[in-house]
Amino acid sequence: MKQNSGRPPVTVVKCGGNGDVDATAVCEDVAELVRQGRRVVVVHGGSADIEDLAQQLGVPQRKQVAPDGVSARHTDERTLDVVTLALAGRVKPRLVRSLVEQGVRAVGLTGIDAGLLVARRKKAQRAVVDGRVVLVRDNHSGVVDTVDGEFLGTLLDTGAVPVISPPAITPDGEIVNIDADRAAAAVAAALDAESLVLLTGAPGVQQDPGDEHSVLPICHVPPAGRPPRWARGGMALKLVAAREALLGGVRRVLVADGRCRGPVRRALSGTGTQVALEQPVLDQPARQESLARVS
Repeated sequence: MKQNSGRPPVTVVKCGGNGDVDATAVCEDVAELVRQGRRVVVVHGGSADIEDLAQQLGVPQRKQVAPDGVSARHTDERTLDVVTLALAGRVKPRLVRSLVEQGVRAVGLTGIDAGLLVARRKKAQRAVVDGRVVLVRDNHSGVVDTVDGEFLGTLLDTGAVPVISPPAITPDGEIVNIDADRAAAAVAAALDAESLVLLTGAPGVQQDPGDEHSVLPICHVPPAGRPPRWARGGMALKLVAAREALLGGVRRVLVADGRCRGPVRRALSGTGTQVALEQPVLDQPARQESLARVS
């Protein structure tokens, strides 16, 4: 859905599920942006709550590592139930309540509601197990294919702030888990958002995950293939999401610290890391031809 020229631009904020992220500060900042006339969508995960609930219910959790090194939650049937309960029953009500207390008309949604996020499930996924690439068939997860941007636009036009989380639904009605960062990227692209802010429990994209002083002001990602090899785990997925948003037309993607006061406005003012697409390297004849056209 392309935004009409008379409408304020959209900012999509991904509130990370890391327990260190200050969700109250995020909601206070979103409320301030709304008071300033901005249109805001919040997308959230909830890894800390998922793991806590899984432990309470005795549901084992494990990661699935793809051949390119990117890892994500393995979602079997029991874990899918845990994800749904934790996000829709714990995290979302907290965020919506906090926003409402700040005077925001927050509307809580999963990707299932109104068929908001339609995803495709891979029936078999490649994963690395004990150094060997195997096919995994019991992973109930998918990738967002379509977003009902018109529905979200209608909510935004009323002054509401949609608060969105996994799971999503497939065209044949199956419920699947989705990565919240990539869901935020899909939402931002569907709304032709001006900015996507990915808040996390780190000051930005760190070239050395153990050194907060190694934050990159700009992180370039290739337009295809795996993210930079030093990116691991959740940060690798964030860079994949950032790339998808940029390829989808989002003007600016920022990875920033969600542990501080005013995290969204700080990110928009330049604190953290801006993600950009790598420019293709031209071979010498192509470069000369390109320069000739410019001159």
